[in-house]
Amino acid sequence: MRIVLGVGGGIAAYKVASLLRLFTEAGHNVTVIPTEAATRFVGVATWEALSGNTVSNSVFDDVHLVNHVRLGHEADLIVVAPATADLLARAATGQADDLLTNTLLMAGGPVLFAPAMHTEMWQHAATQANVETLRSRGVTVLEPASGRLTGSDSGPGRLPEPEAIYEAALALVHGLRDAAPGSPEAPLFPLAGRTVTISAGGTREPLDPVRFLGNRSSGKQGVALAEAARDAGATVRLVAAHMEVPAPAGVDVVSVETALQLRDAMLSAAAGSDVVIMAAAVADFRPADVSGTKIKKRDGHADPVVSLVRNPDILHELVTVRDAGGTSQLVVGFAAETGDAHGDVLEYAAEKLKRKGCDLLVVNHVGSDKVFGQDHNSVVILSRAGSEPQSASGTKHDVAAVVIDRIGAELSRVFPRT
Repeated sequence: MRIVLGVGGGIAAYKVASLLRLFTEAGHNVTVIPTEAATRFVGVATWEALSGNTVSNSVFDDVHLVNHVRLGHEADLIVVAPATADLLARAATGQADDLLTNTLLMAGGPVLFAPAMHTEMWQHAATQANVETLRSRGVTVLEPASGRLTGSDSGPGRLPEPEAIYEAALALVHGLRDAAPGSPEAPLFPLAGRTVTISAGGTREPLDPVRFLGNRSSGKQGVALAEAARDAGATVRLVAAHMEVPAPAGVDVVSVETALQLRDAMLSAAAGSDVVIMAAAVADFRPADVSGTKIKKRDGHADPVVSLVRNPDILHELVTVRDAGGTSQLVVGFAAETGDAHGDVLEYAAEKLKRKGCDLLVVNHVGSDKVFGQDHNSVVILSRAGSEPQSASGTKHDVAAVVIDRIGAELSRVFPRT
């Protein structure tokens, strides 16, 4: 495989020599393109000795080979490590002032950035916006590791270990390995190269300018799913209704309020997605009439009667659109259920799975002190294919990790990369 390895100008550049060796020992042909700043940390002679190829960072070397066009066009994979804040900014804005940025503009295959910088630089709004821009274009930007940085500082911004970058990079090209989720052989980034759309939070249906019909959803489980999908290497689109927690960094967020707004946003975001997860708590009904002024409580007047109309079934519509288009898309629903005298939680959930037509249904047993607003959750994952129910419990992040692992396994089995 022909790999371009871009090296940014950061102290972590010395670690990239180990990444280069991993690529070359696996038999890949690697062309290293360091930035000018990178050569102040690791010299050209090192990159040439380890790669066995001539190394340059100038568009004016070997002009007759048209390297600024050829390298990106011919590459099966481009990896940039360390991706500094400056390099991410230049890539996001399409600058082409050296050989590496020219090559990135010519990239026809998968591109992976492994960021490394100081914590404040990584968390700065400008850097996060640049990362979101790159991810929205289908570029994979890994989350930096947390740990010791230069000096005495510590925090997120450390370059991931070379082995982690290596596995994530190959996952973009070769797809998922046939391994059980969570096993030692499972890939570190099972959703690398995939796009995942997730809804989260609870919709609010206005009654008048100050009142609404809502639910107890906090959005915590949906946010945990977005973080887990992002950390599994996916490009994540989060459609957020009312949430009590902030949206995670590194995902594309669309804010909505009502069920109708959520429906429109999900249908739009789902287009081109490999996975759609409906984790939002969508109101089943909305007021038939919305008052333009606050509804007053007046003595001597009859109390108002609120008439409700049914909201659309967004999950079922997403499945219908998927099936009509014949796309290879995995649709996952969430069901907040309670049992009663006529059936238990799983019986009602099984009926819902059949009615909705989604591939997986994640079932919560809800109550006044369960699930909504809590930090812990307990779910059962049902499959339309009829496989045995899978249970998961723990923190909502623990549950999210199990759900995302299951999704990765389903994608590998049913919708493998071509």
